[in-house]
Amino acid sequence: MELGLKGKHVIITGGGSNIGRAIVHAFAAEGSDISIAELVPSQGDIVAGEVAAMDTGSRVTVIATDVTDPEKVASMVEQAIAAFGPVDVLVNNVGWTVDRLFMEKPRHEWEREVQVNLWGAINCIHAVLPGMIERQSGAIVCISSDAGRMGEYREAVYSACKAGVIALSKSVARETGRYGLRLNVVCPGLVVPPNDESISGESMWTQMREIFTEEVKERVERNYLFRRMGTAPEVANAVVFLASDAASFITGQTLSVSGGYTMM
Repeated sequence: MELGLKGKHVIITGGGSNIGRAIVHAFAAEGSDISIAELVPSQGDIVAGEVAAMDTGSRVTVIATDVTDPEKVASMVEQAIAAFGPVDVLVNNVGWTVDRLFMEKPRHEWEREVQVNLWGAINCIHAVLPGMIERQSGAIVCISSDAGRMGEYREAVYSACKAGVIALSKSVARETGRYGLRLNVVCPGLVVPPNDESISGESMWTQMREIFTEEVKERVERNYLFRRMGTAPEVANAVVFLASDAASFITGQTLSVSGGYTMM
């Protein structure tokens, strides 16, 4: 299947770690030009090196970015355009949480969840839309979570934010469909990074490792129909499809990539 992504310019937020890293690899395999918007540029540089080793013709730039700051996001988009031209695809991948019961969670964690998971997506979408509307072309894929579809234990505010990302994407899809823009959402299940080398020091997994022990992961796996958790590349494949020409008549949709954990 021809996906039509060769030479397309893709911005991927949080492209240095875990799912974001796999998304970068997947677009690189298609020969896309990739701007990695990363809070920890050194981690993005590692992934850029991995892409260079793939030798697919994909070009990569790493741009230091805090998605919670709209001015920094606007600057990131300007730098990305200067590097590779107009933005064809935005992947809002950045996410953050620490699992705790709602009544046990400190307010500063709630606030960071809202800033990263919801405001981050708002800021990035707002920054790329003018160019996409002007050219009447563009695709946006947001990484939400099945937590946003069903509400997840120990993830109350995170679930609320991820539900917001789904509604945000649908609403903007309605507003911009007349310009030929497409917005879709991918909801992963739990994807545990395979090792510490695949995440940055700012990744939520630096704190979540102590929660998801081997015993806990075994219990989690029993909730999946395949009796295993998904992998980052499995999520990335869905993102690439929805961003591609192969999905040209798909917009406003939410796809769970979670091994049947939820069936909506």
